[in-house]
Amino acid sequence: MDLSHLGTPIGPMVRIHGGFANRMYRLDTDQGSFAVKELNLVDRRWDYRVEDVFRFERAAFAAGIPMPEPISAGHDTLVHRWVEGETVPEAPVSAEFAFEIGEILARVHALDVAWPQTPIEEPTSWDWPELAARAAATGQPWADELASHVETFLAIAHFVDTCERPGPVVLTHRDVQPWNLLAREGRPVVLDWELSGMLDLSGELGSTALSLAKGPGLDGIKPDIFRSVLDGYVAGGAVLPPSGPSWFVYMIGGWLGHTRWNILRCLAGVEVGSGPDLALSQESARNGVRGLPDLFSRLPELETLLV
Repeated sequence: MDLSHLGTPIGPMVRIHGGFANRMYRLDTDQGSFAVKELNLVDRRWDYRVEDVFRFERAAFAAGIPMPEPISAGHDTLVHRWVEGETVPEAPVSAEFAFEIGEILARVHALDVAWPQTPIEEPTSWDWPELAARAAATGQPWADELASHVETFLAIAHFVDTCERPGPVVLTHRDVQPWNLLAREGRPVVLDWELSGMLDLSGELGSTALSLAKGPGLDGIKPDIFRSVLDGYVAGGAVLPPSGPSWFVYMIGGWLGHTRWNILRCLAGVEVGSGPDLALSQESARNGVRGLPDLFSRLPELETLLV
C-alpha cells in the first residue's frame, strides 16, 4: 500500500490486533499518527462501497460528529487520523454515555448525503444442516452444539427473512457497538464506518441500544440504559419508529451472517491473509453457536424494553 501522502515514517507500522473483519495498523510519521486499515477483500460477505462511505464520513466529520478524521480511501486501504481514547468494554455504559450516543445517531440520520439505491444486504443463508455436518466431519470444537441447534438456526433465518420492517430507512453507521467506540474524557467517539449504508431505523436503534445496555450475555440488560439511547435520540430532534420485533431483527440477522462467515473460515482451516485471525474466527463461531439461540429465545423479553 502506498502511504507516502502521510509523511515520513518515524518508526515501523505496528499492527493492532483484535479486528473482527479487517486488519488495523498504527503509523506514526512526521505529520502525525494514523490508523491504517487493510480491508479484507479475500472472502468478504459483500462489497465495500469505499468511495460512498468515505464521502459519508467526510460529511459526518464536517458536521461535528465525534469520530476520527477521515484522511484517504483506496481500493483496499482506509486511513484516519489516530484518536487516543479508552476502549469501551462490553458492559452497560453510563446513562450519560448512552444518551449522547442517541443524540449522535439523530445527528447522523439528519445528514443530507447522496447514497446509491442498490442495497448491500447479504441474503439470508439456509444451509445450516450442511454446515453442521461439515463441522462434525472436520472435528470443530463446537460441532455438537451446532448440530443440536440446527432447527433453531433455521427458525432464525425464517424470522430474518419474514420480519416486517416498518421504516423509515435512514443512511447510518449500521454498527454502533462497544468495540466500535472509544471513550475520550468520558464521551463517545464513533469508529469503523465502513459498514455504513441504508438501514431500517428500528434495526439501527434496537441494535445500538441493546449493545450498550448489556454485557457479553443477556442476563444483565439494563432497561434504563436502553431507554437512555432512545431518550437521547428524541432529544436530538428525531422521532422513534413503531415498537415491534423489527427493532432486533437487524442485530439477529447480522450476528447470523457473521457466525456463518466465521464457521466457513473455520471449516477451511486455513489462516487467510487478511481479515481476522483463525483463532478469532473460532471464538466468533463458538460465541454465535451458543449465543444466537439464546438471543432468539428472548425476543419477547427484549420487546418489553420498548414499552
